[in-house]
This record gives sequence, C-alpha cells and structure tokens, in this order.
Amino acid sequence: MRVAVPKEIKDGEKRVALVPDVINKLTRLGLDVVIEAGAGIHSQATDADFTAAGATVKQGDVLADADVVLSVQPLTAQQMATLKKGAITISFLSPVTAVDSIDAAAAAGVTAFSLELVPRISRAQSMDALTSQALCAGYRAAVVGAELSPRFFPMLMTAAGTVTPAQVLVLGAGVAGLQAIATSRRLGAVVSAYDVRPASADEVRSMGATFIQLELEALEGAGGYAREMTEERAAKQRELLTPYIAKSHVVITTAAVPGRAAPRLMTKEMVDSMEAGTIIVDLAAETGGNVEGSKPGEIIETPGGVRIWGGKDVPSQLPFHASSLYSRNVVNLLTLMTTPAAPSREDKPAQELVLNINFDDEIINYAALTHGGARREPVKAAQ
Repeated sequence: MRVAVPKEIKDGEKRVALVPDVINKLTRLGLDVVIEAGAGIHSQATDADFTAAGATVKQGDVLADADVVLSVQPLTAQQMATLKKGAITISFLSPVTAVDSIDAAAAAGVTAFSLELVPRISRAQSMDALTSQALCAGYRAAVVGAELSPRFFPMLMTAAGTVTPAQVLVLGAGVAGLQAIATSRRLGAVVSAYDVRPASADEVRSMGATFIQLELEALEGAGGYAREMTEERAAKQRELLTPYIAKSHVVITTAAVPGRAAPRLMTKEMVDSMEAGTIIVDLAAETGGNVEGSKPGEIIETPGGVRIWGGKDVPSQLPFHASSLYSRNVVNLLTLMTTPAAPSREDKPAQELVLNINFDDEIINYAALTHGGARREPVKAAQ
C-alpha cells in the first residue's frame, strides 16, 4: 500500500507533510512511502535523507498510484481528479475555503480528511495540527515583534543608565497567544494579555504575564475556542482595551473563530492613538485581520509611524520545526486507521495490511469530509 507525499505548490508554502524522522513509523506498518523529488528542500530534508530513511524518491507525479496522499495544503481540484477511486487524503482542508477541492474529492470517490476538523479531545491531541502549527505562529509573532521594534525587549542595566523593558500586549490567549506570551517573556518584555475566555487567565498568569480583566460577558465556546461576539460587544471591548493598547510598544493579535472571519479587535482610530514606533503583529491577517488596515504578507506603516505586520503562511516561516510537528500529527492520524500486516502463526492466519475507515471512531467520524463519492457530515452519537 502506497503513501505519497507531493511537493507543496501553494506560493509561500515551505513545509512538507512528512520528514525523514517519521518515515520508519509508516514502513514498520508495511506501508510504502513515496516522496516527490525536492518536496523537503525548504524543511532541510534532502532527497538523500528520505532515501536513507526508507522512502522512495520519485521525479514528477506521485499521485496517480497512491492509496494515501499526505500534504499540508489541500490538493487542488485538478490533483484530486487524478487520484484513484478509494484513495485517502490527509491535509488541512477547510470546509469554508477549500470547497472546490472537497467537491472534487467527492466526485473522484476519494475519502478526504480535514485536519481542521480533528475533534479537540484528549485522544486526538497527538493529531491536532491546528495546535502544533499555532505554536509555531505564536513563537514567530513574538520574534517578529522584537525584530521590528526600535526598543530592547528586556530591561538592561548599563553604565549609561537603565533601559526599561518593552511593554507587550497579546490579544487572544489560545495556543498561539500563549506561545507569544511565553516567547516575549523569555526575551525580557513586560507582557499583558486579554482573552474573551476568563478561563485562560490562570494560564496567562502562570507564564508571568498580567491578565487584563474587562467587565464583559465571557465567550467560552466549544472545544476551548471563543464564540463569535456581537458587534455591540465588540465595540465595548475595543473601547475598554484602548487605554491598554495605547501604552503598549508591541501588540500581538491572535484571535480567531474557526470557520469565520477573524474578529476585529483594533480599529483605525485605535491604531492612530498609538505612539510612533509601535509595532502591531496581526496573526489573523489572512482571515480578514484583527487589525483594521493589516494586509497578509505586508508591513503597513501608518502616517503616525505605527507599523502593522500582517501574517501570511506564518508557520511556514519556520519550516523545519513546523514540518516536524505536522508530520507527527498526520502519521498519528494515519496510524489510527491502519491495521498493520502480520505473519501467520499456528493459531492465526497471516494478516494483510488494511486501512480501516471506521466512522464509529469519533476522530474519523469528525475529520472525514468526503467518502464513497459524496460529501459527508459527522454522524451524531445517540443521546
């Protein structure tokens, strides 16, 4: 049974779906792994590394004969159409933005798994690619803020006097936000944070940051995510946050609601109230932006001297470790549905390698978007 890993073709995508270190986890199950030549070049994984790890490296198309395709970005509709009926794909596959790919997978009889839809339960933590990649994004956000800021992050005692530490504000204390807090603290900044979920306060404080309490209702949603807020509440939140934003030297925004446009946390007026030299890092720029005026992949400087860094393919800017973490996520999901080959014994016949797509399993049930020539919805458990 063949597992194929194609080169990523989206502009700016530098990750690879498998790294050499995890190849043996698949070959031990009896799976043949085929890597398209050059797939790991940006992740410091050479063709020779893949070959030494037990994979076959192939020039050109690796999809046509594949039983399983692992990728980071969704296969295009054209790529889906080349897969054989019954093939399996595992990738990021948003039901909102990858509609063409999902429809093409259904038409081709492909079972397509979306890593965005892996449920947030304890048993699925090792398959949670959203979390592993958010970790990378949060770290990168803090480093970008420190790099662009004209200030030192830490307090420094020098013969010429004391350098006061930078004031960093992180909006959103999910995985990305918490990593941005931790990294900013390691760099010596004084960090404050806000999240619409009061339950995150203890995590923020445990990292040495100050949690900002606003007199607003909590918006705790399913799976630990925040719920979407009304415009009235959003306006009140912006009003209450403005004094904290105005005194910050670096603001990192990480707020997201799965499947929806990013909430607007900062308006143009709020940005204009900030001092010249202030840096804003908007990790949500690709989904509409937490900050008015941010643009994915660009640094916008306002007339007042505030610079807004709009995130684009942020985990891909750390391709070595982002690929390493992602590889483990996809291998764990694939292993869940794999029954390995086994030799015959006196009391048991030989077992062939099989892929078991068991929709009674909660993880498989929620993550599979297509199967049997159609789109599918998760089957709700009986109450």
